[in-house]
Amino acid sequence: MPQMPPGSPGSSGSPEAPDPSGDARDAQPAASGRWSAFRRSPFWPATVLVLIIAAAAGLFAGSYTYSMADPTPHSLPTAVVGSYDQGRGRAFLDGLEEALNASVKVRPYRTTAEARGAVEEQEVFAIFELNDNGRTAVLDLSSASGASVAEVLAQTAPEVGRKTGVALTVRDINPVQEGDPRGLAIFYISLAAVIIGFVGAIQLSVHARELTPFERILFTLAYALLGGFVIAATVDWLLGALDLPFVQSWLILALTLFTSGMVFTMFNTLFGRWAMLPTWGLMVLLGNPSSGGAVSWPLLPSPLGVIGQWLPPGASVNAQHTAVYFQGHQHLFPYLVLGGWALLSCTVFWTWRHRHPGGREKEPAPADN
Repeated sequence: MPQMPPGSPGSSGSPEAPDPSGDARDAQPAASGRWSAFRRSPFWPATVLVLIIAAAAGLFAGSYTYSMADPTPHSLPTAVVGSYDQGRGRAFLDGLEEALNASVKVRPYRTTAEARGAVEEQEVFAIFELNDNGRTAVLDLSSASGASVAEVLAQTAPEVGRKTGVALTVRDINPVQEGDPRGLAIFYISLAAVIIGFVGAIQLSVHARELTPFERILFTLAYALLGGFVIAATVDWLLGALDLPFVQSWLILALTLFTSGMVFTMFNTLFGRWAMLPTWGLMVLLGNPSSGGAVSWPLLPSPLGVIGQWLPPGASVNAQHTAVYFQGHQHLFPYLVLGGWALLSCTVFWTWRHRHPGGREKEPAPADN
């Protein structure tokens, strides 16, 4: 009788069972290979960019909404003249704090002239002059100091006056220009300078990749000077929205463009192709909402009001705002902030210029015959 092969039906040996661990071992290299291939393919950076862009969209909307959608006063530096601490004067100021849900920082001055000097120096945003034991009062607003602050005070103070029995007169001693009734034009031109500044640097890195470090700085300065001139000429000469002190405004815009461009160049040196992330975060997500241009610093969330003054967008708005509305009372601080960021960016770029993805090698010297 013929012998049956082992494992065949009817044989005495048992059939071999499949080895599941072998299939798992085969699957792991296959999965690892597919993942490695995906990481090497163009789909990997594209997928990362999809996630980053989606997150950036949410952060962009969130940062601007958080800062600007519901501006609420937190601390209002206010000049007071007269009997502010007597009778109805005290009740009026207390009622104003309660109505605004904010602290009215009272700074007493002996005369109205001294208080107006404080307005010109941008130390206070309004003047309350209380007379007759607080029975009558004059509220001098300065829309040029902060249109949003002036609007809040103009809406709130008369109602508080009626409740506390104070006859209040409201007037605007330093209004915004007619072509800029909301006081937003300075924010817009500063925003343009910030964004075009780093977009210009991005374009140089793409289309003029072979520029040497010194040439890259020179061309950044060139588009900053020309771009600042065009922005100022468009807003002043073409549209008539603002009557600018032209040369000063032009140079502020040029410094903003140059600083913004060099900030991107610095991050491009440090982080390569991902330089847009820290640039966007610093200049757009954090810098522009906290600049005080669209919403005055006293109405911003407190941390933003402090941080914004130390960032290029806030410094640009601050310098431009003073140049337009408070000529003769310019402060050095915003120029130091812009210059400091520009110097820091140029120093980092120059120190680690060998890491920058651009540049070109020097032509080899001809060989000796």
